[in-house]
Amino acid sequence: MLAFSAYAAATTMTVVAVWRLPAVLYGDAHRRALWGCYMGFAAALWLKSPGVIRLMNHQPIVDLSVLLKHYVSTGAILAILTYVVASYGKTDQEVIPRHVAVARWIERVAWKAAIGQLALMTVLFFTVVNRGRPSVDFVPDHAGQWGATLYETIFYVYLGASSAVTCYQWSSAMRRAETRLLRTGLGLMALSMAIGVAYVLIRTTFMWVTIVEPLDPGFDHKLGVYTEYMQILLFLIFAAGVSIPTTNAAASRWRSWRALWRLYPLWHDLVSAFPDIPFQRPASRWREVLRVDPPMDVRLDRWTQDIADVVELLRHHASPVLLPVIEEAADGSTDPQAAAEAMWIKAALLNAREGRRSDSPAPALPSKPIADPNAEVSWLLRVEEAYATATELQIRELLVTAEAEEHAMAIEELAL
Repeated sequence: MLAFSAYAAATTMTVVAVWRLPAVLYGDAHRRALWGCYMGFAAALWLKSPGVIRLMNHQPIVDLSVLLKHYVSTGAILAILTYVVASYGKTDQEVIPRHVAVARWIERVAWKAAIGQLALMTVLFFTVVNRGRPSVDFVPDHAGQWGATLYETIFYVYLGASSAVTCYQWSSAMRRAETRLLRTGLGLMALSMAIGVAYVLIRTTFMWVTIVEPLDPGFDHKLGVYTEYMQILLFLIFAAGVSIPTTNAAASRWRSWRALWRLYPLWHDLVSAFPDIPFQRPASRWREVLRVDPPMDVRLDRWTQDIADVVELLRHHASPVLLPVIEEAADGSTDPQAAAEAMWIKAALLNAREGRRSDSPAPALPSKPIADPNAEVSWLLRVEEAYATATELQIRELLVTAEAEEHAMAIEELAL
């Protein structure tokens, strides 16, 4: 069960780190630090998993996974402290708030302390730690050994102090949070760090007590299992706490992704007929919706502008009577206005492909009460739905009807 939990937690952290990878490419310091937290925790969890431990135990350096785990864990701690500072943003105030000043001072000290800590731990690892045989769980397996106890204590002091500081910072920030989601997220993050402090105290106390008086081997194993569960729970609560405040943003990204996916056929048909309109040539549907740069909301805005630009150009490929003919045909549909616009676009696009063009543009499509970009996307999704159901045979029949009416009107004008 413990092995399954370790793999599940490592996989969860890895998935989140990969999902947030775009933050490294075009994110700010706040999001890059958050990605560093996830990446460091994911690496640490994989290095603690049974499969990776067995693999590393076959390397020439015994217990190398332990040393690497402490390296990446230290990196994750530094990323957390950077994330705390970045969360406050930049301030132009002459008097910097005390909690911000303290957080910045702690971050500066932590970076300097980390260098000394890692250097000292590396020396102790290769000199005083008894690594005669590979470890399954380093702390219980080295219980009562002063070298391993000193090595782990140095790491735990750094880990415990950082956890206590971030727990205090996030608890304080929780009281100042403006939204319920943010308060909940900060509360969970503070709880995860409180668990981290308890984890450090239990493991450190255990190692020093066993130097004075050896404990029952069965107790060693149970303590190792319980504290490993504590650490897995810590990671999962932290991931949940960081993710909760971003649920609105995640929902917005999901809506943008779905809109891009659904608008692709309409957008692709239009920009393929007028390739000078888009900034770059359209790619396949999957490639377009999975791009990481530019962001989805920017691409969605570009697509709506591309569609509007092409529709304006299509006025030269539609007769003045085409829209009234199509509006009459669409009158019985469930969404008449959207259906009329979709069929007009498809008819004008067919004329453009077959080389029919007029120097005088047809009247513009009826204006719509669109107040913001979201409303424009919603309207285009309605148009795309009707566009997808209109057949070429139906469109050609409408074009023939419009041509006949235009011809009749021309004869009537000549007769007058």
